[in-house]
Amino acid sequence: MRKIGILTSGGDCQGLNAAIRGVAKALYREFSDNVMIYGIQDGYSGLIYGNYKEMHEPDFSGILTLGGTILGTSRQPFKLMRVVDDIDKVENMKKNYKKMGLDCLVVLGGNGTHKTANLLAEEGLHVIGLPKTIDNDLWGTDMTFGFQSAMDIATDVIDRIHTTATSHGRVFIVEVMGHKVGWLTLYAGIAGGADVILIPEIPYDIKSVVAELDRREKAGKRFSILAVAEGALSVEEAGMKKKAFKAARAQMPYPSVSYRIADEISAVSEHEIRVTVPGHFQRGGSPCPYDRVLSTRFGTAAAQLIKKEKYGYMVALQNGSIVPVPLGEVAGKLKTVPVDCEEILSAREMGICFGD
Repeated sequence: MRKIGILTSGGDCQGLNAAIRGVAKALYREFSDNVMIYGIQDGYSGLIYGNYKEMHEPDFSGILTLGGTILGTSRQPFKLMRVVDDIDKVENMKKNYKKMGLDCLVVLGGNGTHKTANLLAEEGLHVIGLPKTIDNDLWGTDMTFGFQSAMDIATDVIDRIHTTATSHGRVFIVEVMGHKVGWLTLYAGIAGGADVILIPEIPYDIKSVVAELDRREKAGKRFSILAVAEGALSVEEAGMKKKAFKAARAQMPYPSVSYRIADEISAVSEHEIRVTVPGHFQRGGSPCPYDRVLSTRFGTAAAQLIKKEKYGYMVALQNGSIVPVPLGEVAGKLKTVPVDCEEILSAREMGICFGD
């Protein structure tokens, strides 16, 4: 009897249930009645505090198109995993793993999730990771599930903003999710026809942004649209040390960086500006067809690794194929946007301004 635990950790996104379904259905097909699946509730929290339940085949039916996660999720910061307060988290996870008699723990998550997955693997547990995040910032995989769905939503927001921006002749700032990387903003900005794209990897000079808006106005353009990553930063901030930057952001008198940029533009120009923040809309709802397929491929690949007893890997998409990547190569690495990547070069050729 194979005993498999599944948990989803970190921020939710589209495709989690599709991936869970892929893992489970493939396991049932491979092992029939000789597999038992435990659903661990609310991420690593459930593994720490022993909150889990045995699941059955019907539990995995009808969830392909369902958003969110049927297992629940939570954030358990990696930097606190080794901190012993009321409980020894790592020891408790190991105890509950053994209490369930697991042959493998399947974790669905992003960067922090895979750091902890690697920690558990180093502690001797059998772990397999599946890459999810709307940010597409996981090292070792060309694509994470959730990214395409979120990009579709962010692009749709920009598409819809175009009509009202055109009608009123305004400058619109659309804030897209992404604290540390700009993949989502870059792709949605290009797909939505944004005129300015600001991402964390390319610090912006507000003078350059205003100059582009002025240039468009002089060219007879009635409106301009800025796609701004929530983690966009100015050239001044880019020169700060980490501690000083965090302090400056903590004292920033704006709800988010987009409102600050709007204020900075208004201070030196006559442009009428509006800010739109779609926020968690980007993470919600049904996964798009691409993510349903990708999640399913990741899930069934995880089941194959379990069959082969090949543990300590994250399944990844590389050059169109699903491949296993050692957790040790993934943990702690962030896949940022290369400033000379084809997408940015192509956008620049189209005249899109990146604020530099």
